Amino acid sequence: MTETIRVKLLRESAQLPRRATTSASGYDIHACLHGLSVTLSQTPTLVPTGLALEVPAGLDAQLRPRSGLARHGVLSTFGTLDADYRGELMIALYCTAPGIEYTVHDGDRIAQLVITRLADVAFEFADQLSETARGEGGHGSTGR
Repeated sequence: MTETIRVKLLRESAQLPRRATTSASGYDIHACLHGLSVTLSQTPTLVPTGLALEVPAGLDAQLRPRSGLARHGVLSTFGTLDADYRGELMIALYCTAPGIEYTVHDGDRIAQLVITRLADVAFEFADQLSETARGEGGHGSTGR
């Protein structure tokens, strides 16, 4: 079943999210900078997209970095677009190290949107949890 996400274009140059290839799991999100550009540093910068989305309840819209930018030392923060949010989608971008500068231009692909289904779960208190081979080992306990 194909779900529909309604998209409001807030500015003329805004672009609908779209897959770069038919097998891509993420939909590219573009910068909408009114023909301008912005130079990034290590300080996170909110970059406008010109989009407002209406995500149906039951779907999880996750914002993720693009690997093509990551290879240049540029990341977007992971984020979740809640189903009840109707404001402009803004992407927080930053450079990963001192000395790296990167310029984002109007229309550049700056993040990706991945849509999944939400699981409806309940949480309950427990005095004990089931045993596993890993147990309480975390943060590198399974190897490199």
